[in-house]
Parts: sequence; structure tokens; C-alpha cells
Amino acid sequence: MGGSAMVRVLRDRTAGRCLAGVVVSGFGTSAMWLTAGIWVKSLTGSNSLAALTVFALWAPVLAGPALGALADRLPRKALLVRVNAALACLLASLVLVDSVRSIWLLFVVLVLYGTGGVLLDAAESALVARAVDAPLLAEFNGLRMTANEGMKLVAPLAGAGLYARFGGPAVALLDAATCALAALLFARLPVREPPRPPAGARRGELAAGLRRIGASPVLRPLVAAGAATMLVAGVNGAMTYAYVDEVLGRAPAYAGVLYAVQGAGSVAVGLLAGPLLRRLPERVFAAGGMALFGLAVGARAVPHDAVALAASAAIGFGLPCVLVAAVTAVQRETPDAVLGRTAATAGSLMTVPNAVALAVGAGLVAVVDARVIAAGGGAVGVAAAAVLARGFFVRRRAPGAPGALTDPGAPGALTDPADPTDPAADPASPAPPRPSPSPDP
Repeated sequence: MGGSAMVRVLRDRTAGRCLAGVVVSGFGTSAMWLTAGIWVKSLTGSNSLAALTVFALWAPVLAGPALGALADRLPRKALLVRVNAALACLLASLVLVDSVRSIWLLFVVLVLYGTGGVLLDAAESALVARAVDAPLLAEFNGLRMTANEGMKLVAPLAGAGLYARFGGPAVALLDAATCALAALLFARLPVREPPRPPAGARRGELAAGLRRIGASPVLRPLVAAGAATMLVAGVNGAMTYAYVDEVLGRAPAYAGVLYAVQGAGSVAVGLLAGPLLRRLPERVFAAGGMALFGLAVGARAVPHDAVALAASAAIGFGLPCVLVAAVTAVQRETPDAVLGRTAATAGSLMTVPNAVALAVGAGLVAVVDARVIAAGGGAVGVAAAAVLARGFFVRRRAPGAPGALTDPGAPGALTDPADPTDPAADPASPAPPRPSPSPDP
């Protein structure tokens, strides 16, 4: 059944072209992500400025609610086309970066590139929720994860090789070409969108996504779990080189092997996420992935290569589970009128802790043994998984409680109270179709 659903996703014209756009643009993004730091380092000799390229790409996540509100007010298909075309032009301008004096242009483009990425993610998530059949959303999000992680295994090497041979402008032009191709693919999406609703008060617009998540007994625990997972993931990422050196006694280059194994685990879970989410409630699927992730992080306290490789694969497999579950739940549970800002707000809430933890973790590794950090991070991950799972089973034992969960996929099982201040509470606001009943586990 899982294979047939996957085939249906790939054969669906809208889902297939969305995935193609993700693959194409993801290749360019992954190539540029690594190359930008190398480019700045080679021009300036500064490690700090090279690290700042990552911050420039991450910083726009903080504006997620505002960018999501914009995605709710504009035609989403046109937004996908125009933003990708604009990014192609911006990236092409990087051919002018050839010295320290022009390095400012690279940072400006990176910030705008990150801004465009947040806007594209919000618009794509909302468009997919309307255009793709609800029972196929989990498969689509799993395949999207597989595509993204697959590009991370291939594209950075291709970008580094292209940079070594032709320099930074060549990588920028490659990324520009992928954005232009993505714009063409999105332009051919066979979707028709209804007129967008009139804009409301700006403050209410920005807070609508946060209110929606906070009021939903389905979305609130999943987004909180995603934030907790990404917090641990940030600390885990910050200690990678200390772990390779202090625990495994390996050269820094060995981190590349661990990242490749982790990427393979993420590719695998992307293929399995759809079938598993049809058989398990989203909260149980997320809790299982979090528990595996936490155990794998804790296993990094063990100084053996076999354990290190197994733990990396398990981290890659477990970490995306809560993210796929949260994204799918947002698409299923959110009315179309506020879906863009809700998706962007959920993304910000789940990714900002990762950036904070990277900074905190960088300080921790200077004063705390990597084994202690690994054990502590693993314990936090497992504890968060237990809280998420316990909340599900407590609610399941109380079917009469407001918003209680019944059978996975049963009518009313995944509903949440309407927010009277939310524009989505208007009965005239169109909502995406609900999932079909799922088979028992």
C-alpha cells in the first residue's frame, strides 16, 4: 500500500511538479550553502565572516510569521514563480563579487536568499495542502524530505568541486539556473486558486498563525516537540568536531563520514514516513522518532566507531520524524486562509531553537566534556519523547474530553477548537480536505 501511494504521489501532476521544483532548487541551495562560507574565507581569510554566511541564511527565519502572512495574501502559485525568478536574478549578480570590497554584496544576497526561502516554504506548504489529496500529504512530505536530504549528500560536493575549478561565480550561476528552472516548473502547476481574502489588522495577521498553533491540541504538542528536538539537534551539531576528536580520537574529516551516514538515514525515513503515518497517529510517530533520536545522541558517549556509525544513521532516521509529522498536521488541520502564516510560524518555532542551541553548544564544548553533553542531550530527547507519547495516551483514555483523540483518522479525532479572533474561524474561509480514515496499526 505504501508503494502504491508513493506512485500516486509521483504520478499526480501537481505533487510531481512540486517535488521536481524542490529537487531542482534544493540542489542549488545545498551547493550554495557550503560554497558561500568557502568563498568568504578565501576572499577575507576570516573564519568569523565565513561562519556569518550561515547566520545570514538563517536570520530571516525570525520573520517567518510576517512572511507567512504575505504568502496568505498573494496568489501562491504566482508567488512561487516570481520569488524563484527574483532569486535567480539576485544570484546572478554575485558574478560581481571578486574581492573583499565587494563581499558586502554576497551577504546582502544571502539574507535576501534566506528571506525568499522562508516565503517559498510557506507558499509551497499552503499550495500543496490545497492541491494534493489529504491522504497523500504524508507521502508527499516524506518524499520532500528524501529529496532535500538526497541533495545534501550530493550538491555540496558538486558545489565545492565547481568552486575549486571555476570559483564562486560559477556556483552562484548554477544556483541561479536551478531557481529559474524551479520557476518554470511551478509555472506549469495545474492549480487554480480562489481569490485571496481581504487583509485584516496587521497585528492580528501576524499573530494568527501563533494563535492557531496555541489553540490546537493537535498542533501545539507537535510544534513544541519539534522545537525541543531541534534544540537538542543544535547542541548535538555543535559538539560534532569535539565528539570526533575527544570521544572517537579521529581526524576532523571523519565528521564528513558521519554526516553522510546521517543523511542516508534521513533519506530512508523520508521514504517510510508516508506508510508509517497512515498506520500511526502523528503524535505517536513523532514520539517514536524523538525517542530514537535521543537514544542515538546519548550513544555518542560510547567511544566506538561502530556505535558512532549506527548512532549517526539513527539520528538521521529519528530527527525528521517529528518535523514531517508537524508539517503534515499543520497542512491537515489549518484552514487555507491562515495556512501560509501558520506553516511559517511553525517553521520559525521549530528552527530558531536550533540556531540558538548551535551558539550555546559552541560555548559548552569549550568547558564540558563531549560525553557529558551527549548523555545530557540524549536524556532530554528521550524525556521529551516520553512527554509527547504520554500526552497522547492520556488523551486517548479520556475520549469525552474537549479535543480528545479517538481512532487515528476517525472523524473528529484531529479537530481543534476554533479561535474566534482568527480569520480562519469564519465559516466562509475554505479549509483543506480532511484525511481519510487510516487503517489500524
